[in-house]
Amino acid sequence: MAQIQLNASAPLVPFNCGAKQLSKSVLVCSSRRCASFSTLSFTSFRSTKVRNFELGASTAAASNEGFEEVVEGQPLPALGYTWPDKKPSHRDPPHKMKGKSRLFTIGLVTAWYSSNIGVLLLNKYLLSNYGFKYPIFLTMCHMTACSLLSYIAIAWMKMVPMQTIRSRVQFLKITALSLVFCVSVVFGNISLRYLPVSFNQAIGATTPFFTAVFAYFMTLKREAWLTYLTLVPVVTGVIIASGGEPSFHLFGFLICVAATAARALKSVLQGILLSSEGEKLNSMNLLLYMAPIAVVFLLPATLIMEENVVGITLALARDDVKIIWYLLFNSALAYFVNLTNFLVTKHTSALTLQVLGNAKGAVAVVVSILIFRNPVSVTGMMGYSLTVFGVILYSEAKKRSK
Repeated sequence: MAQIQLNASAPLVPFNCGAKQLSKSVLVCSSRRCASFSTLSFTSFRSTKVRNFELGASTAAASNEGFEEVVEGQPLPALGYTWPDKKPSHRDPPHKMKGKSRLFTIGLVTAWYSSNIGVLLLNKYLLSNYGFKYPIFLTMCHMTACSLLSYIAIAWMKMVPMQTIRSRVQFLKITALSLVFCVSVVFGNISLRYLPVSFNQAIGATTPFFTAVFAYFMTLKREAWLTYLTLVPVVTGVIIASGGEPSFHLFGFLICVAATAARALKSVLQGILLSSEGEKLNSMNLLLYMAPIAVVFLLPATLIMEENVVGITLALARDDVKIIWYLLFNSALAYFVNLTNFLVTKHTSALTLQVLGNAKGAVAVVVSILIFRNPVSVTGMMGYSLTVFGVILYSEAKKRSK
């Protein structure tokens, strides 16, 4: 394989292109023929063709004015690129690559929806229909799976670079976040024992309201008045949905509101506690550290509040081994919710993520009604629709205020 270096102090004029002021460029050749500029990602060149020429000890690239002499030499170390021994034409055309990227994104969104809705419905089935009434133990299973699978994904599979905890203060901040995270997940699971998934999702959609309230009081961050105005339909919708909910349960409602508030508090705290550049962690690394801390909190809680839960689970397994598979699958899904959420966030825009998030709640409601056949009222569905509409308005107002 021959590699050549093109040096030019004057503007370079590639074939079919306008002049661009460059100090140097590199052509990599294979089989004694030059590769195109575009395949080497030279964005300054808009042409996809470069005239082929045979290499000699010292050969001119072309007679066009502006080209300097091309001589055989060493590749630039900064480029670090080796052209494979095949013609550029063998590469996938741009439209095929776009198609593959689109299919990949659709696959990610499908996996995100499936894992998110799947874990929600399976939690409901276990805690309400199956009769496994141990939400703290179930949450501990989730956190244990998140701890193990996060470590495998980051330390072994290198899906994202591992970020380390740099100080005792940072560790204490993550511990505080983990405690709030535990409360939100446990309370959310408890609420599923008493409320249908459709009503649970309607209450959960009010997260932006609690986020705005906590941000106002904890950071003194004030939004535009229009942003606060959009929260009116969010709260009004839940009030309407509550009045029209055939399966309304006061304790379940209050515990679900508490779970939603804790979820909002966690996001605000995360912004406050891990705001400095040296302490920021991506969501996958944050889960890697929060999940084992959550297990430490949940283990004594489940042993004290859910007495003999391990023995009861083993007794259930002797009668019906499916409970073990349910717990294992459910725990793995809980991790994949976080993984797919991270990947969807990485591969889509913020606006797309907001739209997908709002649609996900609606899909979960429809699927849960089809599976569990829980009664719904027109008033309840109107209230939920109003809440979702308010969330969409809130997202749009936030975007415009920025």
